Amino acid sequence: MKEKIYLRQDAEYMTLGQVLKEVNVISSGGAAKWYLAENTVLIDGEPDNRRGRKLYPGMMVEIPEAGTFFMAKKDRNDAAE
Repeated sequence: MKEKIYLRQDAEYMTLGQVLKEVNVISSGGAAKWYLAENTVLIDGEPDNRRGRKLYPGMMVEIPEAGTFFMAKKDRNDAAE
């Protein structure tokens, strides 16, 4: 499963913890530390366990049993989606 995660209009990035919550892997931000200690998340093909890792448009995040996600900035062409 490959999906796009759109940043808010006023945001430059999302943190890894926010992405985990956005895709319903965790129910609260506090669970991110535990989840990342127990699971290997790949960012652009490299393992990363920092919940505060900044994810910018164009980056790819692979989350075990949840899928692959691409960070994107919503523009006018995406408004119809």
